[in-house]
This record gives sequence, structure tokens and C-alpha cells, in this order.
Amino acid sequence: MIDNPYRSSLDVAAIGNGRVAALIDKGARIVWWCYPRLDGDPVFCRLLAGDEEKGFCDVVLDGQVSATSSYIRNTCILETILVSDSGAAVKVTDFAPRFWRFDRSFHPTQLMRRIEPLRGLPRVTIRMRPTHSYGQVAPIASHGSNHIRYLCGASAVRVTTDVPVSYIVHETPFALTHATTLVIGSDEPIDSSMDALSREFLERTRDFWVSWVRGLAVSYEWQPEIIRAAILLKLCTFEETGAITAALTTSIPEAPNTPRTWDYRFCWLRDAYFVIRALNRLGATQSMENYLDYITTIVADGKSPLKPLYGIVHNDTTAEQVAPDLQGYRGMGPVRLGNLASDQLQHDAYGSVILGATHMFIDQRLPRMGDVSLFRELEALGEQAQNLYLEPDAGIWEYRGRQRIHTHSATMCWVACDRLARIAQLLGLQERASHWNSAAEKIRAEILARAWNEKRGAFTGAFDHQELDASVLLLADLGFIPPSDPRFVKTCTTIGRELMRNGLMLRYAAEDDFGLPESSFLACQFWYIDALASIGRAGEARELFVELLKHRNSFGMLSEDLHPATGELWGNLPQTYSMAGLINSAMTLSRKWEDAWTTSGAAYHVDEQAAARLMAAAYGR
Repeated sequence: MIDNPYRSSLDVAAIGNGRVAALIDKGARIVWWCYPRLDGDPVFCRLLAGDEEKGFCDVVLDGQVSATSSYIRNTCILETILVSDSGAAVKVTDFAPRFWRFDRSFHPTQLMRRIEPLRGLPRVTIRMRPTHSYGQVAPIASHGSNHIRYLCGASAVRVTTDVPVSYIVHETPFALTHATTLVIGSDEPIDSSMDALSREFLERTRDFWVSWVRGLAVSYEWQPEIIRAAILLKLCTFEETGAITAALTTSIPEAPNTPRTWDYRFCWLRDAYFVIRALNRLGATQSMENYLDYITTIVADGKSPLKPLYGIVHNDTTAEQVAPDLQGYRGMGPVRLGNLASDQLQHDAYGSVILGATHMFIDQRLPRMGDVSLFRELEALGEQAQNLYLEPDAGIWEYRGRQRIHTHSATMCWVACDRLARIAQLLGLQERASHWNSAAEKIRAEILARAWNEKRGAFTGAFDHQELDASVLLLADLGFIPPSDPRFVKTCTTIGRELMRNGLMLRYAAEDDFGLPESSFLACQFWYIDALASIGRAGEARELFVELLKHRNSFGMLSEDLHPATGELWGNLPQTYSMAGLINSAMTLSRKWEDAWTTSGAAYHVDEQAAARLMAAAYGR
């Protein structure tokens, strides 16, 4: 468990398997689980139920005095030890089954909970209080000798167990004398020993995650942090389609008592660049390939303009509405399902898709490479980017009450044309390369003329406006301008001076549709760290990065926002932007493996000759 000096109510762990995912608090209470997939109706919704005791599953130990939770190393299997005042102890192990079976991925719509006595004679109560339709209590439809069926709207959720069913139905305390199992999921019978099943599934799920982590290419420094971030990215993946959700939750406010509550269980196209970059640097090629398949499926449906976000099944989005039966996180509603941003104009989407798809033309590890046919489909997106870059839009921050020509949106339109030119050159299509180079240069000249503000000493957030915006920190990373360009260096200095609050970066400081922004946006903090490193301020970047790691919750998770005054996490979680940002910044700042053994600042004190021999063996010398 991570020692976090900053208090946070979002101290939850995540488990999942590529189809479903759940959040569990430090006392082994399952507080969030959407069914039957990542964006489904929450069967467990306690996280957003305010002061109502509904939507959860927990294990109550009589006389409990402590609870300690941690992951099994390099997995998303959670173990919680509950201890009573008499010394009796119980271990609760939570996981979502995930492994290879019958030569295909086995990831059922299930959560498994194994409860074992460790010492003494613990007395426990198992409480199962599911919901449906976003907060309505699910009634028991029926129960048999080994299962309970809860009616969750039009479907049923089955709990299969070797615990006496009446103990669960009536929440009756009982003496735990042997290991017991709960399987929570689809309404299908289980015709095997519960104990044997949970043991087998636990072992095979552990083996899957350990094997997956073994294949990651991590940096020398911050390995545990990178590995945990990579696992969390994996948990946000809906593997049927390859979509990666922005987060697993909806409506956790960006700050205390704000109406800025949004549903993030969708796939944002702008995330493509950051997520694919992180997956590429980790060598997680299968996840990257699946995500590219999702994106190119959207590209193939070229009949309408790109939306900023899509459902985890492409055409499955929900109109934004409020759930009346949920009070909200800590009572701070509204709780929303669906996201109005899906209907906004956000012109950065074109560059985001093309930038992500560029990997298909250059990454030789992929079994299916990009070709002329895919390039032609991408050109249709480029044409739209070329036509839209001077049109006002809602921008990267999805303003609901105004439209401007946003610098980031125009830059991503430049990215679309620039990358198309490079792809055409790679494919030997000289005429198309010339065409897209010309289009890119035209857009670039417009951005340099209208986004640079000499008075502010920075690129501003929108053409012909003076307001600062942290998204311009990406200009060098996207290749629009060299990091050594004096204008970019000045921009970093100005933004660091004017948008930082207690060492944390705001997206912008100007008033928007909901008033003045209050919380810092974690992705922007990582962009600032990367920008500092690129302009030669690596020492400062490392200090900010190390400090930011302290804000992760006890399970290595970051949400979307941090409150500058309290250091408390706010916003939906685990936030894909934040976890990808952590990976990218760590890989950028880390010392190289070769250097780590030879510098005076090595993490370990070793005999220099022995280290030299070990390094020579490792690198084949």
C-alpha cells in the first residue's frame, strides 16, 4: 500500500478483466460495478449513493479494529485483511476472472470474492445490496440452495455461493470456519465445487497478469508506478472492440460542490495519441493493436463528421441525462449518464485519429500494417481538418457556452495534414505528400500569426485572445515547433508562472460556463513536466514528477483532478489521461538502464566491478 500524505476519499482499488471492472474501498466493500460491461448500469453504486446504504457488497467482521488492503504484486487481484479486537482475522480476495481458455480469452461478466479465516474464530456478516436503473434497490427474484437471483431491471444478477444462502438474504452473522466463495455475475448456473473453482480461477488469473506484466518494456526508474498505471489502463479497455474508456466512473465532481460532474465511460478520440504512445513505449502491442482497430473502424465509417467521443461500441452513445435516484459522490450531484460533448464540434478529433493511425504505417511489430487503402480513408479526415481549422469549436476542454478558434484544435488540424504528408512520403506518393505539406504549412503559418501573443509572452488558448491555456504545452511534443524555439520556452515560463497553484497546473484560469476553475488537471501537470524536460529543465521536471506521485491513492491510482489547496483527488477515476501521462513522463525522465549502474546516483550501492560484469552479461558484451 502506498503512503499518501494527502487525504482523499477516493481511496479505492480497481479490479477487472476487459469486460467488467469494479472499485473496492480499503475495507473490502465493493462500491462500484457496472453490469454487464464497463458502461453498464451500476449494480454496485455506493460510490455515488451519498448517505444511502445501498449498492454495495461487503464483509462485516464482528469487533473489527483494522483493515489492510493491497494488490498481489503485478496483478489487479486485491487482498484485504480484516482483524477483530479478539485477534481473529479474515482475508478477502477480490478479482475478475481473466485467462486463456479453449485458445481464446476468457473474461466472463463475473466478480469473484473469496473469504478465508486466517486465525481465531471470526464471526462475519455478508451484506449484498445491489441496485439497478442507477440507484433503485434490486429486489430478490428467487433463491435456491446455492444461489440468489436479484432482479436488475430487465435482467437478473446471480450470486452463486457455498455460504448458506439464508445468511446472505437475512444478513445474519455466522462463524467463518472455512474458506467460502461468492461468484457475482450473469444469471447462469455453476455446476462445480465453489472452492475448487475459485482456487483455479484465482491461480490462472494471477498467472495471466504476471505474464502480461512480464512482457512490458518499462524504464529503469519508477517501475512499480509504471506497472500499476499500465494495469489500470488495461482495466479501462473493453476488449471486444478495443475501446479504452476515459475512466471507469461517472459524475465524481471535479472539485467540491461543483456541478462539473460528467460521465467518462466513453472513448474520447483525443485520448488516442496519449494512450497509444504510452502503450507503444511499454511494448503492449496487443492492446495498442486492438485500440487501433477500434479507431480505424470509426475511420471506415466516413459518412459523417467525427464526434469527439464514441461509445465502447462505436454507435452506442447515450443522450446526457440525470439519474434521480443517486445523490452523488459525497452527496454532490448531479449524477449524469451519457455525455453532451458527443454532440459538440471539436476539430482536434481529426488530428487525434490520424496521429494514432500513423503507428500502423511505421510500427513493424504490428501484424497488419497501414497501406494505400487506409491512407486514402485517412485523407478524407484530412480534407475535413483542412476545411475546419479556422472554424470555431468547443475546444479540448469542451466549453458548453462558447465557441472560438482554439489553438489546440487548429494545431491538431495541422497534425492531420503533417502526418498525412509523412505517410504519403513513406508510401512513395510524392504528389500527395506535396499536397499535404502545402496544407500543413498554410495552417502552421496561421497559427503562428494568430496564436502567439507577444504581450503575454506565450501562445494563447485561442486565436486573437489573451487567455492562457495549458494545452499549448503540447506544441513541441506534437512536432509543431522545436522545444528550443524562444516562443515555446517563453510559453512554458509564462504558463508555469500564471497557471500553477501550489505547484499544480490548471487547465486555464479564466471563467467558463460554470465559473472560475478550482482544481488542477493532472494531464496538464504531466504535459508541463514533459515540456520542462524538453527545454532543458529536467531537474525541475523530476522534482515535480516525484511530488506528483505522492498524490496517487493507496493503490497507485490517479483521478482527473487535484485540489491545489488540499492535494485531494477529485474527478473520475482511474483517469486514462492521467495514467498515460504518468507512463509517458516516467519513461521520458528515467535514467537509462545502462547508466543506472555506473552513475554516482545509482539507486543501489553495489561493487563497481561486479556491476560492470553484470552489465556486460546483460548487454552481451
